[in-house]
Amino acid sequence: MIYATGDTHGNFQRFAPEHFPEQAGMTKEDYMIICGDFGGVWDGGKKEERNLDWLEDLPFTTLFISGNHENFDLLSKYPTEEWNGGTIQRIRPHVIHLMRGQVFDLQGYSIFTMGGARSHDIENGVLNPKAPDFEEQYWALRRMGARFRVNHHSWWKQELPDKSEYEEARHSLESIHYEMDYVITHCAPNSIVDILGNGGYVHDQLTGFLEEVKERAKFHYWLFGHYHDNKIIDDRFVLLWKQMVQVV
Repeated sequence: MIYATGDTHGNFQRFAPEHFPEQAGMTKEDYMIICGDFGGVWDGGKKEERNLDWLEDLPFTTLFISGNHENFDLLSKYPTEEWNGGTIQRIRPHVIHLMRGQVFDLQGYSIFTMGGARSHDIENGVLNPKAPDFEEQYWALRRMGARFRVNHHSWWKQELPDKSEYEEARHSLESIHYEMDYVITHCAPNSIVDILGNGGYVHDQLTGFLEEVKERAKFHYWLFGHYHDNKIIDDRFVLLWKQMVQVV
């Protein structure tokens, strides 16, 4: 069995047996895929370690792609390895980061992964904590109720892929002739973004790249998170937030 869900932001209570009773029939060879904003590697604290241990103790294997709300400084400390055809980072033996631009074979199904997204909540900027007037700026923005982030504390430029990750993705897609069973991303292609936001969401390099994939690829379903809703768009695009759906 393979299930998928949307953003967790470090809160994994939806996977408790009372909320997800289907796990009673699952093993470590079955998967729950989190479509970005995993948030389980955020501050390295004791509570976080307990949460990761709790995930490890669940009967299934937890897989996730990166979103925009991840601590990429901490995530980068985990070594990479090859697994089921693609590159991963193993946070726990059965809590696994599926890296960007990879194609994985899961239970005989091909799955292309491309994490990352541009943050919506930075209209008022990203502050540099080393700036001499940081405290003054921070509290002024807080008093205003502004939407901002702090570099390397609540925002990382790695939220969007770099050149090498796009190159890796294109290489992976070409190796399978742009034919796969499922696509797992955090944000959506340009044309789907337009439907979701009714003009309220902006395009960027990643949504443009995903539009290119949408136009060229053959796939059954495309699952993604990021927009905090649950709905199906154009039959094949499945937006997930707190809902958990069985993929296969």
